[in-house]
Amino acid sequence: MPRTPMHAGQAPTDAALVRRLVARQFPGWAGLPVRPVASAGTDHDLYRLGGELVVRLPLVPAATGQAAREATWLPRLAPSLPLAVPQPVALGEPDAGYPHAWSVYRWLPGTDARALDGGDRAASELAARDLAAFIRALHRIDTTGAPRRGPGGRGGPLADLDAAVRASVEALGDRVDPVAVRTAWAESVAVPPWSGADVWLHADLLPGNLLLTDGRLSAVIDFGLLTIGDPAVDLLPAWNLFDAAGRAVFLSALGADEAVRLRGRGWALAQAVIALPYYWTTNPGMVAQAQRALAEVLADAG
Repeated sequence: MPRTPMHAGQAPTDAALVRRLVARQFPGWAGLPVRPVASAGTDHDLYRLGGELVVRLPLVPAATGQAAREATWLPRLAPSLPLAVPQPVALGEPDAGYPHAWSVYRWLPGTDARALDGGDRAASELAARDLAAFIRALHRIDTTGAPRRGPGGRGGPLADLDAAVRASVEALGDRVDPVAVRTAWAESVAVPPWSGADVWLHADLLPGNLLLTDGRLSAVIDFGLLTIGDPAVDLLPAWNLFDAAGRAVFLSALGADEAVRLRGRGWALAQAVIALPYYWTTNPGMVAQAQRALAEVLADAG
């Protein structure tokens, strides 16, 4: 069954569409079975193509440049990273009534990192160290020629999101504690913005973009927001993925100082609060993730 549309003008997709696109543009794969992949993602639908491939179909025009960005940059970044990252295989064109460029990737096995919620303290702390090592490696890579973020994009000053955060808190009404949210947000915005050199950022390190194999972090996926900027953006997992104990291990392994920690917490708050009213009735997985992250932020701030 197709997912509930999340966006105005969202392109509908189904397995029959994928079969038509593949047959017309990549006939060598036309006989492979196609099946949808359950996901709480917000800008692509995913379909397995045989046992080794996955098709990614953008839902909205804003997501159509992500595959080309990944195809350009991931082969350059991957050799310096300690975890697997997506491997683009082919880029498709609009066709068969579908309006967007689309892509085919190697399938990366694993379960998303929400499985760490099971309470295995040793597994959580190991994931915290492994993820911190990945982030440190990414942040060390030379940024020459890197894609620049747009206005208000992740990696810039938190203050750029102030109006959006306040509007979202207003829209949420009593679904959140508005006083606590505004207080925590004000604490983060008051921290001076990053003044160091821009670093590479994944910028969307939510649990659904982190894969576990045999209980251990094995891959980081969905580099669609790849950019450069304030390293605090990649602290999102401290509140989206880990509890207080895991968060302490993660932040210590990163060597995050108090200013970076507070800006990172601000990014986690902003992502959650802006997502909640937008996806409240259309994406229960994203809503649950945002509520968990916001609860961790407020507990940490309290």
